[in-house]
Amino acid sequence: MNTRWIIMLVIIGFIAMFIIQNTVVVKIQFLFWAIEMSRALLIFMLLAIGVIIGWLLHELMIHKKSMARQK
Repeated sequence: MNTRWIIMLVIIGFIAMFIIQNTVVVKIQFLFWAIEMSRALLIFMLLAIGVIIGWLLHELMIHKKSMARQK
C-alpha cells in the first residue's frame, strides 16, 4: 500500500474517533443569539473560520507588498 493512503486512513480514523467522543450538544450564546450544536461540529467550524481568516490576511499582505513594489 502507498504510504500516502496509510497516512490518510490514520487521519480519517482519528477524525472519526474525535467525532464519536465529542457528540455532546453544547449551547453557544452571543448577545441575544443562541444555538445548540455538537462540540465536534463547533470545533470544526471554528477551525474553518480561522483558516479562512488566516488565508484572507495572508492574501491581503501579499497584495499590499505587490502594490508597494509597483510604486
